[in-house]
Amino acid sequence: MKVISTEKIPIKMWLKNIEDSALEQAKHLANLPFIYKHIAIMPDCHQGYGMPIGGVMATKNVIVPNAVGSDIGCGMCAVKTSLTEIEIETLKKIMGEIRKVVPVGFKKHNESQNSNLMPKPFNMRSDLLSDYKEKYPIVTQEYSNALKSLGTLGGGNHFIEIQKGSEGHIWIMIHSGSRNLGLKVANHYNKLAVELNTKWHSQVPKEWNLAFLPVDSKEGQAYIREMNYCVNLL
Repeated sequence: MKVISTEKIPIKMWLKNIEDSALEQAKHLANLPFIYKHIAIMPDCHQGYGMPIGGVMATKNVIVPNAVGSDIGCGMCAVKTSLTEIEIETLKKIMGEIRKVVPVGFKKHNESQNSNLMPKPFNMRSDLLSDYKEKYPIVTQEYSNALKSLGTLGGGNHFIEIQKGSEGHIWIMIHSGSRNLGLKVANHYNKLAVELNTKWHSQVPKEWNLAFLPVDSKEGQAYIREMNYCVNLL
């Protein structure tokens, strides 16, 4: 581990080399007025939006939408099967079927998927719609689109793979994205944070792209609520 001590708080890095742009972002984090203890930089670090990907920070009483990121709930899952061998032709057929039923990139299903797969208690009941619109404005707006995005993969570095582990078993691994709903939530609240920070004459420079929302504010609570919804969905 390497420690940089030139900033307001230490930057602890678990990698030998870091690109200049990502290091600059890490230094921005280390000089924020609400950071707790230190900044941690992981081996996969590279430049992100405001905060470097592979960076970790803890804040006091605020939340930074760009630090959470636009791919809310993006993650990986691996399942070990009982198989130890699989024929190439069989593998090709399986992958072909996956491509038929799992939309990738910007594609989504033509029909809405089962609403019971959406996180509870949000189910778009007409008698509760006004309450949902107040508490989950972006989720309510994007709900129909999200129903058609269930069971889709996303683009970029997201994938479905059939692998063979070092112990000899066949594994299925998935790396999924936010499927647009997370992106919509992230962009909405980051824009809102930028507007409020400008109004408050925030100490955080606008060009750092690290606008924040106080956790105990109406806006901060709304972001946390919708962000958690996206995490539960994925």
